[in-house]
Amino acid sequence: MCLAVPSRIIEIEDTMATVDVMGLRKQISLMLLPEEPKIGDYVLVHAGFAINKMEPQEAQEALKIFEKIFKDMEEQEKSWQTES
Repeated sequence: MCLAVPSRIIEIEDTMATVDVMGLRKQISLMLLPEEPKIGDYVLVHAGFAINKMEPQEAQEALKIFEKIFKDMEEQEKSWQTES
């Protein structure tokens, strides 16, 4: 299964960018984007490459879903630990 994560560009240098995703910073390539992104843009990142620009509202909605999934996974893991 492939997973692409919405990330906000915080720095651009040539064809590389630093993005912030849920408080984590990562270097990614911008080489696959058809249009030039700007600092503050949201991009969909897969395997270290920005593959698409996103509207800010769309990115925020997707990030909320990721946060809920992570929270649910943590709660499930805690319940498994107490059962052991």
